[in-house]
Amino acid sequence: MNFRSFLAELKRRNVYKVGVAYAVVAWLLIQIATQVFPFFEIPNWAVRLVVLLLILGFPVALVLSWVFEITPEGIKRESEIERGKSIRPQTGRRIVGLTIVVAIIAAGLLAFQLLRSKSPADAVSTITASRPAAEILAKSIAVLPFENLSDDKSNAYFASGIQEELLTRLSKIGDLKVISRTSTEKYKAAPTSLREVAQQLGVGTVLEGSVQKAADQVRVSVQLINALNDSHLWAETYDRKIADLFQVETEIAQKIAGALEAKLSGREKKDISGVGTNNSEAYDAYLHGLTLSRSSMQSSVDNSIQYFRRAVELDPKFAEAWAELSIAESLKYYFPQTNEAQKERARTAVETAMRLAPDMVDTHAALGLFYYYCLKDFDRALSELQIAKERDPNNANTIFSISLVKRRQGKMDEAIALQEQAARLDPLNGDICTNLAGTYRGIRKIPEARALFDRALSIAPNDLGVMAQKAETFLAEGNADAAWKILSAVKFPPTEFGFATTIQTLIYQRRYKDAEEILTAAWNDTSLPPLFRSFGLVGLAHLRLGRGDRAGAQQLFAQVETELKKLRANGENSPFVFDVLIETEAYLGHREEVEQLAQEIMERMRSDLWEFPRQEEVIARAYFVLGDLDRAFPMLEHVLSVPYVFALTPAMLRADPDWDPIRNDPRFQKLCEDKPK
Repeated sequence: MNFRSFLAELKRRNVYKVGVAYAVVAWLLIQIATQVFPFFEIPNWAVRLVVLLLILGFPVALVLSWVFEITPEGIKRESEIERGKSIRPQTGRRIVGLTIVVAIIAAGLLAFQLLRSKSPADAVSTITASRPAAEILAKSIAVLPFENLSDDKSNAYFASGIQEELLTRLSKIGDLKVISRTSTEKYKAAPTSLREVAQQLGVGTVLEGSVQKAADQVRVSVQLINALNDSHLWAETYDRKIADLFQVETEIAQKIAGALEAKLSGREKKDISGVGTNNSEAYDAYLHGLTLSRSSMQSSVDNSIQYFRRAVELDPKFAEAWAELSIAESLKYYFPQTNEAQKERARTAVETAMRLAPDMVDTHAALGLFYYYCLKDFDRALSELQIAKERDPNNANTIFSISLVKRRQGKMDEAIALQEQAARLDPLNGDICTNLAGTYRGIRKIPEARALFDRALSIAPNDLGVMAQKAETFLAEGNADAAWKILSAVKFPPTEFGFATTIQTLIYQRRYKDAEEILTAAWNDTSLPPLFRSFGLVGLAHLRLGRGDRAGAQQLFAQVETELKKLRANGENSPFVFDVLIETEAYLGHREEVEQLAQEIMERMRSDLWEFPRQEEVIARAYFVLGDLDRAFPMLEHVLSVPYVFALTPAMLRADPDWDPIRNDPRFQKLCEDKPK
């Protein structure tokens, strides 16, 4: 038989059709196995076995289709059937029909899997909704808050710190999925259903533990549980001195990795085995600072700095404590102390960590955040944070920090993808959800932003900052009444974003008297920091302008100028000072000062594509006040075309009474037109 005749015979015997049909059916069976087996807690090796058997069955199916034929009397060998009595053509048509039906089912299942989470609104549910058991990874774990069994209940920080340290080690194992601490904090009380916890967090196992501390002795008890069937995988109790806890944390991490069959590289074994200090007092202070540093309250960050400083005083070679101190000092420089003295404190801490442990993951993370917060060197920040991410792949904070850098670089799609990745590792972290919402707000996708702010509020219902940012999304749409409905139910402190948003909303509503009453009451509070007192005075000056009292407004602007120049002379150099000062100088008619400030801030902020357009907006407003519309309009046109923090919208231009003097200018009217989406 020549080759051409052989191919014709393959076709006559339906071998081609059987091969295609087999491949399509196998494809469907593999999809079903990968989706259904986990639901019934069938191990992953069973899915691999199905795939292997289907591959091995393929040549068998081809051989059978060559040798045998289906007839009305049953299956017979092909050699036993006369050519004229063969029904292979009819069988071939049935095989084609079956193949098409199965292919449609398989394609529909695949399309459903690919498309069900692609819309922006679905991104919210992808991040936050309870996950079905089929999606839970086998090598995944949530470390629930450790119970404090110490007689002294003030030792709760110690149990919290041990949990944090253990999470830090586990997150460095790339073969594991580890949920961040923020998302497990809500389960401080013993959960009634571990299965429910697992589904909410997207994990298959949980670690429960307790810590009992008495003087220098510590008892740590842990148990690893399969949350899907409530079976205990491993449990252990350790009685050690505080100075030996590093070894305990390493041993627990290794036992967990072994129980979950996670592979550890040589680098990962080294990273999880670090011993930070042998000084028990230094470690105690470090754990205290670690617990406080995870709070978003400025007072807690300040207190954490004191504990980290105490730790490095007790053990000057404690590299982990120096790294954490650097991060806290860098955050404090970013807000509220943007001055050289604070920057140097952050620099000293990170340089010490670099000297002591240049290859430590925490050192790279701290250096990256120093470049980000203090030096605004985003390229070097990204380089260091990427190193930290490679070595600590489950660290949601590092991934989140990289997203912030990407956002500053103007790479919004990458920033959103990274923030969503961080949210999957820390699904109940309101800060990550809020920042993701802020990114959508910056690209002017207002409904998506509001949905995410709602999600953040479901995590932290009393978060004033999130309430205010949600209200601001209505201002972005020019709907001051909807914003006021949210803001009027809450009394915001003058130092909160919500306070400024409340005043802005009242101004949009032309309720100048109500706004003045709120501002005056706040300004009369003598405990208000000088910077915020200046903000209050500027607000009052604006309101006087709105009422037509230009002379009264000028008097207040002159007072603000004096106070802000004094702050700058004392080293206060934040963008907030610039915003208020350039506006003040414009209203005072000081053109030269406006030009000087504009040049200074543009040179300083040009590389920050998230904040720079906001500074352009402020400068454009200053030019408008000075009557230099030929310079104001091009800048406004530009900022309306780019994403940035609380980005200006045409609706805001239409609603803001500050722009009333130029409403009839055709150039302004063009800016107020909504752009096609």
